[in-house]
Amino acid sequence: MPSPSALTQPPSDADLIRTNHSFYESLWSEARLVPPERFNTWPLVSELATAAPRRLEVAPGLRPRLPLEGTRFVDLSHAALRKLGQRGAEAVHGMIGALPWADASFDLVCAFDILEHVADDQSALAELARVAAPGATLLMSVPLHPEAWTAFDDFVGHCRRYEPAQIETLLAQHGFYIERSAIYGMQPKSSRLLELGQWYLIHQRERAMWWYNRVFMPLALHLQKPLQWRPGMGDTEGVDELLLVCHKR
Repeated sequence: MPSPSALTQPPSDADLIRTNHSFYESLWSEARLVPPERFNTWPLVSELATAAPRRLEVAPGLRPRLPLEGTRFVDLSHAALRKLGQRGAEAVHGMIGALPWADASFDLVCAFDILEHVADDQSALAELARVAAPGATLLMSVPLHPEAWTAFDDFVGHCRRYEPAQIETLLAQHGFYIERSAIYGMQPKSSRLLELGQWYLIHQRERAMWWYNRVFMPLALHLQKPLQWRPGMGDTEGVDELLLVCHKR
């Protein structure tokens, strides 16, 4: 199914902020923080973080990937900021398009599942490039293939999926090159399961969040597989989402 932006006027920043705030503020208000050590990104992250004392993660919600200690976090959700702060993280309110830090402030920048939520992805990447020091590493994940659009993309506030060449070109325009990538993502493969989950989140939210926190999220974490790295973007046919390790020239 093509994305709505292919058929209608693309959503504005204000529209996307409302959509994402409605979904994620409610989600993070009732969800539990999952520490970064629980994710399959941790072997990579822990290695990179050791050599990068100046670190930033953009919009982690309650799923931070970088170490809580010593990392700066910025998020739009007050619920997420509150819970991150309770765990000792340094977290401030803000958006990817206007980061509250000086140029070249960070050696490691992380933005997982963010770019597809932003109306102006050019400005968002320009901000990531601005705060990244020369030679900095950028960790970023993006959904691929507009033709793979589903109701799940609408539900979670996406405004696009990327063609592989498109994201590669976009990164290059802002001074980043892709060193390696891995197939990534925790989206269920069953469309029926997604539809059921969406129905419960809308109509029986308290019950849905009980199952999410106690069953589905722990199960998804348990079923994670080690990331398999390949040079550059690798073969993207049939790949729903990629995790990219990029460097700033």
